[in-house]
Amino acid sequence: MKENTPHREDRDQIRELLRQFENLKNGRHHTFLEEESFEKIIEYYQEKEDMSGAMEAAETGAEQFPYSASLLIKKADVLLATRRYNEVLAVLEQAELLDSSNINIYILKTDVYLALDQQEKAVSLLRDALNLFEGEEKTELLFELADVYDDYEDFDKVFDCLKMVLEEEPTNEEALYKICFWTDFTGRNEESIRLHQAIIDEYPYNELAWFNLAAAYQGLKLYEKAIDAYQYAITIDEKFDYAYRNMGDAYIRLRKYREAIEVLEKVNELAKPEEVIFEAIGHCYDRLRNYAQARIYYRKASHMRPDDSKLYYKIACTYFNEGQWNSCMKQLETAMRIHRSQAEYNLLAGECKMQMGQFKEAIQYFTNVVSVRPRSAAGWESLLRCLYKGGYADDVLIQAEAALQATGNKPLFLFYKTAALFSTGKTKEALLQLETAMQQAPKLLKKFIELHPAILQNQQVVDLIARYRRNKSI
Repeated sequence: MKENTPHREDRDQIRELLRQFENLKNGRHHTFLEEESFEKIIEYYQEKEDMSGAMEAAETGAEQFPYSASLLIKKADVLLATRRYNEVLAVLEQAELLDSSNINIYILKTDVYLALDQQEKAVSLLRDALNLFEGEEKTELLFELADVYDDYEDFDKVFDCLKMVLEEEPTNEEALYKICFWTDFTGRNEESIRLHQAIIDEYPYNELAWFNLAAAYQGLKLYEKAIDAYQYAITIDEKFDYAYRNMGDAYIRLRKYREAIEVLEKVNELAKPEEVIFEAIGHCYDRLRNYAQARIYYRKASHMRPDDSKLYYKIACTYFNEGQWNSCMKQLETAMRIHRSQAEYNLLAGECKMQMGQFKEAIQYFTNVVSVRPRSAAGWESLLRCLYKGGYADDVLIQAEAALQATGNKPLFLFYKTAALFSTGKTKEALLQLETAMQQAPKLLKKFIELHPAILQNQQVVDLIARYRRNKSI
């Protein structure tokens, strides 16, 4: 097989240049080395990370060509790599006297100022330099300035720099890619919309501009407009997987789950499968109540992300919704092996065990929930409901008091206390408690009745409710 000819020629050339350089250093006969040759020798040593060799070549070249700004800049670059910052600035001052139009002078000075933690000097230098350059060089300086602002977390100015790039060069891909992120980060969606609409007016077939316009609409929650703009992007580039991905999110926000599934499946066709896409498709099927399909995609996601307990929990929820209690518990046990004390997992496990009639185990899971989230009304309500349905009325009284203290006296728990008092035969106290509860939160009466429907056979309760309704509108 033939060796790559251009590559071989380059190697032969640098080998010859190094030989001539050695002859020059040792005072032997040598071919005259040109300015460009010294630059190549310096670059060779830099690539090999031989900074002493690079410095020797730079100093020799500067002696041979004392009026070469480019060789001085090369020397400054080597000095910068060895952190000799003051020397870098001195050499660059010399170079600037010889050729102030070389952009690398300003870029290297910027690197020095940043290394010395002198951000203001770096910004001032670059802003002044912007007036000296046009075209690609001005664009390069704007990117450099954006990086400075990024380093020092002045993020709005990063956006400003990228906007200036696009005003100079509307189809600059790097700026179009970057400004999409910074629009989202800074929240400057309205400006981004105006900017990209202007670009599209001039370049209607620029898919990145359409994508950025769509993303800005999405940032403002204008999902229909976002979808329309994404449609233009994929019409121009039918393999634009990120446009399909974001469109899927927009459809989900609009609760158009079938459309979301269609575009997210397209993402899987165009790009390497990702767990986040499988999970999103599973979520869509979940919302459509197609639980079997939802499980298929949640499982695909879990195979790629086996340590994500949330995916097993989501699978468990699909089984719960179908009333498959044993299968639900198996998935929850897997989830809780990863995150034992997660409140949502224990809450669902408690509900599942309660459905299975295993009240003692359910109570333990609900107790775990209130231990982790003592101020959460949902956990206390589930625990009290389970105790009541399991026939532990005395415990309901104790835990209702604890719930009231933990949640700042939420009136819901007065109704649970009332139900427990009726169950334990303390009718007079129960009626007083019921009246207090209805005064505080009359709309919660329905929860009390759902908990204990037979209570409506108690004439005293019926009379109390009727009397209250005459006096107060429930």
